[in-house]
Amino acid sequence: MRFRLAPTPAQEHALLDHCTHARYVWNLAVEQHQHWRPGRKSAPGYGEQSRQLTEARKAFGWLAAGSQTVQQQALRDFARAIAGFFAGTHRRPTWRKTGVHEGFRIVGQRGRHWDVRRLSRKVGEVWIPKVGWVRLHWSRQVSKEAKSFRVNRDRAGRWHVAFAVIPPPIDGPGTGQVVGVDRGVAVSAALSTGEKLSVPGLRDTEANRLRRLQRRLARANPGSKRRARVKTAIARIKARQADRRKDWVEKASTRLAADYDLIRVEDLKIKNMVRSARGTIAAPGSNVRAKAGLNRSIHAAGWGLLVTRLEHKAPGRVEKINPAYTSQICHACGHCAADNRESQAVFRCRACGHTDHADVNAAKNIAAGRAVTARGALQPPGGAVNREPQPVLTSG
Repeated sequence: MRFRLAPTPAQEHALLDHCTHARYVWNLAVEQHQHWRPGRKSAPGYGEQSRQLTEARKAFGWLAAGSQTVQQQALRDFARAIAGFFAGTHRRPTWRKTGVHEGFRIVGQRGRHWDVRRLSRKVGEVWIPKVGWVRLHWSRQVSKEAKSFRVNRDRAGRWHVAFAVIPPPIDGPGTGQVVGVDRGVAVSAALSTGEKLSVPGLRDTEANRLRRLQRRLARANPGSKRRARVKTAIARIKARQADRRKDWVEKASTRLAADYDLIRVEDLKIKNMVRSARGTIAAPGSNVRAKAGLNRSIHAAGWGLLVTRLEHKAPGRVEKINPAYTSQICHACGHCAADNRESQAVFRCRACGHTDHADVNAAKNIAAGRAVTARGALQPPGGAVNREPQPVLTSG
């Protein structure tokens, strides 16, 4: 549950101090663990680091002026992150940078360590240690189950507070309806029902302004105030684009989870698909600019976020299908050929003449759970093999 904060200038200064302290403590913990090598004494754990933090607060007044809750929570977060790294579930914790990682977390009992209240229909307040009551835009009721929250500042200069609450899953209609979702670039999500959904992007005027700002950024001197202002202006436009994408994902995932009992999507390896084609100096890549544009389009379409939110809202009702040849198989007869897809949008079967929108035809194959075996035969979920149409033999 995320809300937009509206701090005063004095409160914003105090929030930035909290971010600085949390980042400083985190980076110290990262440095301690980076010095460890096989054969050396193990790096200090949370207990030892907490004791060192107490001594540091006694020695440095600027650190003691901050919130001990914020600083200790940074150590707890690092301890959890390093435990996830050694467990093999997460990457190694890295450095946090000014202007990029601006945030901190508060954990404690509501009403004692922190609190939140509603003032009017659209205005509320959250109590933050050493900051006081900070106003927020009230868009929904904060669950009483919230036991922690995180405050962060994005690159566009906006402050948000996110309460750690797991929302209840959305129940399906109970009718047994199945839908297939084909994710693409031109059409963000094509449904097997024939509906095509697209992420709202930037308007033409916004895109033109973004290009002008990017050219201006290339001419600005590093470290200058002008460069900082241009970077903030670019961040505001990109934040607007990201907000629209997230809003679309939330609405689309909620609708799919509520309207269908089973949602089938392609099992795409997005991380591998958006790898850079730049290559190395010894082996430079080809079509680097075109591949970079495709990667940006994939990120802008929200492929990964859509499936992630579907799994959150419809747990156990999202099924991932092998994406092999789903765009080349005719949904009507099962004929599989690369020539079936004439263009990005047109699908025309060479065997039976069936025509459809290419993405919608792929979504219908996904809804049917079809996959192609290693031998090239079409395999539906039931296990029967549908091969290319055979001529009908008649007697006489």
